[in-house]
Amino acid sequence: MSGVSSLESVPQPAGRSREGSRLRDVGLLERIGLVMLVLVLLASLATPLFALDPVISVGPSFQAPSLEHFLGTDDVGQDIFSRVMYGLRTSWLSAAAVISSAIVIGGAIGLVAGALGGWVDSVLMRLTDTFLALPGPVLAIAIAAALGASLRNTVIGIAVVWWPWYARLVRGEVRALATRPHVDAARLSGVSSGRLMLRHLLPGALPPVIVTASLDIQILVLTLAGLSFIGLGAPPPAPELGAMAARGADYLFASPWIPLAPGGALFVLAVTANLAGDGIRDLFDRG
Repeated sequence: MSGVSSLESVPQPAGRSREGSRLRDVGLLERIGLVMLVLVLLASLATPLFALDPVISVGPSFQAPSLEHFLGTDDVGQDIFSRVMYGLRTSWLSAAAVISSAIVIGGAIGLVAGALGGWVDSVLMRLTDTFLALPGPVLAIAIAAALGASLRNTVIGIAVVWWPWYARLVRGEVRALATRPHVDAARLSGVSSGRLMLRHLLPGALPPVIVTASLDIQILVLTLAGLSFIGLGAPPPAPELGAMAARGADYLFASPWIPLAPGGALFVLAVTANLAGDGIRDLFDRG
């Protein structure tokens, strides 16, 4: 008994205790979302290892779901399961490309504006406000249509209208951090502006950026699918979820698995990303 009591009385490391408390504070649905997000991400990235070629015919047209083809085949005999998995992979990589470019461009502008202030801040924020004043979806459609229908041009069109939100976010965080004692001490010690921004201001602005990026995934996935649905994605037979749902809409009643499979995949991905984003937000907010 005394041995058990002595073991229980041993204090646990503070870091481990805080990590456990953070995880306990995350709700059950958010935990499920985080696990599902990781599983879907791993499965989509590993798609080439187990899926069939998504652009060739592998069986009879309009074949119902079976053990051979889990989600059936489409109007040209392509395996829908393979196309959905490749579509998930494309959605992930496209959303990651948009978020990465938005963080790099918007983060750099916001960091410089918040750290330097003065006329630099005014010029950069007026530029940001100009982009924010424009109707984002319409501008993205116009850019993608002007450059030509392709996945790359769609990603460029969305990225152009996405970075201003991150510029505003980072600028606000940097302005708040600029008044902290450790930043004042670094400034008084003669640290250069570049070192001050990279070593003392940027790390403090990263947590809200990570949370925002995690919550943006589901919005970007649906936005990319929407543009693909109206014909602004990669041309057929590229496996994109939005284009697959649009092409399969004609067979909704005769062969419902053709449009419902990509639509269901989009729904699962959006819900999973939303729950996972809420979980990541809770981890940071309660940390």
